Amino acid sequence: MTTHMTGTREQWLEARLQLLNAEKELTRRGDELVEQRQALPWVHIDKPYQFDTDEGKASLPELFKGRSQLMVYHLMFGPDYAAACPSCSAIADGLNAVQIHLANHDVMLMAISRAPLAKLQAYKKRMGWTFPWASSFGSDFNFDFSVYFTEDQQRGGAVEYNYRREAPMRELPAGKGAGFAASAGVDLPTFLRERPGLSTFVLQDGAVYHAYSTYGRGVDAIWGMYQWLDRAPFGRNENGVWWRRHDEYGKR
Repeated sequence: MTTHMTGTREQWLEARLQLLNAEKELTRRGDELVEQRQALPWVHIDKPYQFDTDEGKASLPELFKGRSQLMVYHLMFGPDYAAACPSCSAIADGLNAVQIHLANHDVMLMAISRAPLAKLQAYKKRMGWTFPWASSFGSDFNFDFSVYFTEDQQRGGAVEYNYRREAPMRELPAGKGAGFAASAGVDLPTFLRERPGLSTFVLQDGAVYHAYSTYGRGVDAIWGMYQWLDRAPFGRNENGVWWRRHDEYGKR
């Protein structure tokens, strides 16, 4: 027998209508946040970043591929990684489906990681992904947009991620994140020097501007499976990390 509260259809409908009001208020508040996000001042970028892509070397303006807007998912895949972060991989599974629609609405969507292009291409083939994925290997791009940090920053407490300063990494709680790090083929400090995020850019009259960046749980909104689970009867139903790369389910 279920331990969850049960009721009549009429009781369910009364509670559902109360929830509907709350959902509508959240939607209205979300619309307001969209306006605030779009009203942020743009910051001109004049650093000549270079990337490696499937088509060869590319500058930041060239990543737009004729569109006026560029959205970048900062996918955790460092040069020393053997495979990308499992969480980032789960998010990236959803990029295939939307990138074609965005490309036809003046928005270029792509991932950027610090691993060399050959590693990205091999992993992309393994995952069956088709979205554009560029390597920023040898570039300051990830560092400048707060998704890569040096070992000295990590040890000295100079890491500022998600607009907050982190404590020095001198001691690590046993097992915290170690599974993900091991699955990427690196130790935990190396794994955590890469971080996830989403950044957006605008190209106008040949000039590139930084419009927006979000990090940490700010990327939950583009993590497709969570949007579904938040509407499932048991929600996220998490007891520790349960997800894997999509080709690893069923493996031990």
